[in-house]
Amino acid sequence: MADDLRGPAPILSNHGCRLNAYEAEAMRELAGQAGLTGAVIVNTCAVTAEAVRKGRQDIRKLRRENPDARLIVTGCAAQTDPASFAAMPEVDHVVGNTEKMQPSTWADLATGDTEPVLVDDIMSVTETAGHLIDGFGTRSRAYVQMQNGCDHRCTFCIIPYGRGNSRSVPAGVVVDQIARLTDRGYEEVVLTGVDLTSWGADLPGQPRLGDLVARILRLTTVPRLRISSIDSIEVDDALMRLIAEEPRLMPHLHLSLQHGSDLILKRMKRRHLRDDAIRFCEAARRLRPDMTFGADIIAGFPTETEEQFADSLDLVEACDLTWLHVFPYSARAGTPAARMPAVDGRLIKDRAARLRAAGEAAVARHLAAQVGRDHAVLMESPRMGRTPHFAEVVFDTDRPVGRIVPTRIAAVAEGRLRAA
Repeated sequence: MADDLRGPAPILSNHGCRLNAYEAEAMRELAGQAGLTGAVIVNTCAVTAEAVRKGRQDIRKLRRENPDARLIVTGCAAQTDPASFAAMPEVDHVVGNTEKMQPSTWADLATGDTEPVLVDDIMSVTETAGHLIDGFGTRSRAYVQMQNGCDHRCTFCIIPYGRGNSRSVPAGVVVDQIARLTDRGYEEVVLTGVDLTSWGADLPGQPRLGDLVARILRLTTVPRLRISSIDSIEVDDALMRLIAEEPRLMPHLHLSLQHGSDLILKRMKRRHLRDDAIRFCEAARRLRPDMTFGADIIAGFPTETEEQFADSLDLVEACDLTWLHVFPYSARAGTPAARMPAVDGRLIKDRAARLRAAGEAAVARHLAAQVGRDHAVLMESPRMGRTPHFAEVVFDTDRPVGRIVPTRIAAVAEGRLRAA
């Protein structure tokens, strides 16, 4: 069997979130350490039915392009529905989200001494694998996993069944990783996970996210620290103080809001109401007037009326949201929402388009307000970088990638800021 596996390093195709990208980098290292060659690895996403469809489409495409390779499917879609992926003729192995982080899995795959399906009960997992790699880095910024899983059971969400219950990476591990990344020259680090504000609940003393962020900023010299998506209702007082006092914490938060109607939020089994979201945004802006917000919002949740949808449209202005991630509702088998009365698909599509248009208008307002202002721009490519608020800035001449460049904004063109 080993002779048949000699060949090029594995091809890795990643779908979905930054945490998946982080884990893909870990799998690349684990597969290399095990000596796995001649394989294709597809790391799937399950957040929507469309994400699962794209994963299957990618599997078929990669099989056509690599007819002799062993094809390994993993990720959230594989975890939540391993049987359907194992039934695909293109697939040789299905590996669960826990198993994909275990060196022994890749050692067995390298020798061929393994079962076709390696998927255990994700709910029995009590630890993360955040120690495996020192972050997932682009040329400009690094991503560090500090949490995995979710203890909440929103009625529309399949992710807890793909990720398991919430588990925290110990603070010392996170701090050490960020210190090493900073020593390697990274000027921005992004904290990633599934439910960041639940960090610490399973650790001794039950520290909060604000405690972790304070420790990172106290014990490392990272120039810029960014937090990915959070649940605003669970933000602790320590984090709010850091928003007010710590310039190295970026003034951009992406909020898991999901809807603007109290009744729909209750049917989603969310932990906040509309006014909670508005109060949080107002409080954060009082502490830091230049704070910008992104948000996840679902259009067309089951039973959503036109009036309830209008509450979501209005929330964009009420919270002064800038960067919207709009999700047309997608039923996920096994979730309570999938059994609720559905909204017509044409209405869902129309409402999603109207939300996106509101988001585009919000972005245009934000960009127009930046003209004439000075920003510290982190370069992502020789002629494009991002402000602390995550707006793109285009330059006429090259700048060093990965460096922070003082910049005055001269204009807005084609949806981007232009440097003077």
